[in-house]
Amino acid sequence: MIFEHRTYTVAHGQMEDYLARYEAHGLPVQQKHLGRLLGFFVSEIGPLNQVVHIWVYDSLADRERRRAAMESDPDWTAFKKRNRGTFVAQDVKVMVGAPFCPNYV
Repeated sequence: MIFEHRTYTVAHGQMEDYLARYEAHGLPVQQKHLGRLLGFFVSEIGPLNQVVHIWVYDSLADRERRRAAMESDPDWTAFKKRNRGTFVAQDVKVMVGAPFCPNYV
């Protein structure tokens, strides 16, 4: 099992619009293809204007297959076009759980 930790820095003043756009158009497509969203967070203290998604996959191959399917979905392409100019930075990490990490199904 792997965890994909995605951090996006949203342009100043665009967070409210981004969250509404993502909930309406991005999240449904991601849930359709990626499946297991462990959490979606907005920064409150520390670096501001950041959102963090954590997705759970069975393996890197599972992640690649699911993301490829999402990238070929016209609804995802439309969301990416609507979302242009929203982010000023992006960071993606793929992590594995420590031996005592809960098993997220």
